[in-house]
Amino acid sequence: MLDTIRLTCPWCGERFETVADTSGGDADYIEDCPVCCKPITVHLSTDLDGELMDWRADDDR
Repeated sequence: MLDTIRLTCPWCGERFETVADTSGGDADYIEDCPVCCKPITVHLSTDLDGELMDWRADDDR
């Protein structure tokens, strides 16, 4: 299942939309900010049915 989520870059503060694949359940992956190009670690949390419950973006500094 694909969901559109809105993230705020922890580096530059820019807000942007991206697509999250929740078909595999909870996930962590790295995506580059489309503005400053720095890596963002995205954390997805899903429920037992695979529905997206929460997400956050970290810079892992």
